[in-house]
Amino acid sequence: MAQTQGEHQDIKVSEPFRYTRLYSDSDGESHFSDEEINFELADLAPPAPPISVSDMIKAEGVLFVSSPSDWYGDWHPAPRRQFYFHLSGELEVEVSDGEVRRFSNGDVILLEDTFGKGHISRVVSNERGYAVFVPLGKEV
Repeated sequence: MAQTQGEHQDIKVSEPFRYTRLYSDSDGESHFSDEEINFELADLAPPAPPISVSDMIKAEGVLFVSSPSDWYGDWHPAPRRQFYFHLSGELEVEVSDGEVRRFSNGDVILLEDTFGKGHISRVVSNERGYAVFVPLGKEV
């Protein structure tokens, strides 16, 4: 049965969303860390029911990218601080401390290794990879 306006008291806030952070330490070595985005209930688009929302993150734009199945990017730092949203295919990323992770549909990476050795990226699926980059504004 559909809810009507005023019947929203049973809506619960979402569990945190987990994503991967890829960053450089003070020596320029890159690493992964597991991070979370927390939510609170808000009336985002009344009269729609409350929804779980995070804090606003300042962004500068949106860039869609597509890589062939054999694409390989040797050691490189991220060109800017940005979120990476993996849409399709499978991507393998290696950081300079030796850790390797694979990312697939729906995975999110916060790229902050903007100096130092950077990371290696390669499409490891048989199909073309699609992703979205969202360059972020200056940190506050």
